[in-house]
Amino acid sequence: MFMAPGAMDTEMFHENMLESTAQRTKYMDLDKAITVLTDCIRCGHCTAVCPKEAISVIGFEKGQIEKTEKVRLDTDVVLNTIRFRRSIRNFKKTEIPKEIIEQILEAGRLTHTAKNMQDVSFVVLNSEKDRMEKMAVKMFRAVKPFADLFSQVARNNEINDSFFFFNAPVVIVIMAKNEANGVLAAQNMEFVAETYGLGVLYSGFFTTAANISRKIRKALAISKGKKIAMTLVLGYPNVKYLRSAPRKELDVRYM
Repeated sequence: MFMAPGAMDTEMFHENMLESTAQRTKYMDLDKAITVLTDCIRCGHCTAVCPKEAISVIGFEKGQIEKTEKVRLDTDVVLNTIRFRRSIRNFKKTEIPKEIIEQILEAGRLTHTAKNMQDVSFVVLNSEKDRMEKMAVKMFRAVKPFADLFSQVARNNEINDSFFFFNAPVVIVIMAKNEANGVLAAQNMEFVAETYGLGVLYSGFFTTAANISRKIRKALAISKGKKIAMTLVLGYPNVKYLRSAPRKELDVRYM
């Protein structure tokens, strides 16, 4: 955390942030920029609340946006988005504009992560999508006879050439060191995809295949220490749902 001259003349900032995040630090010189803290997790909260814009986090000096108005989600809109969303397995052949893909990726990039790891990365499958699917299909076909012995679900599923991606135009593979961070990113990305009228499928089958297969991991160039947390299959739905699907009653205890 880096503090510019004059940062300490705002009492409110001192009370709200400095005492909680930098109380172990001695301020040796307030006439020039100083390093206040070197062992923080670089969450950026201090830069977001500082009224003087006097603080920067080393490695994250750019990209902050000024908040000019209150941002509040509409409860009914959010609940209905969740209520009416469906996993889509029937897509139109319409291509998704690059600008929309970039917005979806931005939602993933901005997602909060445990310990501010910011460890989530992405591979967008477009031209290589069919090749990756063929590798996964080959693998699943090889193990299906064994899976059929133990699983009714496996017996009920035919592994055809489009078993994983259902001819969708775009697939986004989400990787992270902490899988929970990747799943959080996937959820936010789906919300943005929904705003553009896209359908989404969480492909757990491809995620499993890719994590097991060294060939697929190598083809995707997955960094050491990372796993595929989720795979999003994206496209414009070729099916129309008229109502929400039934759900079990709420199961909750208050203690």
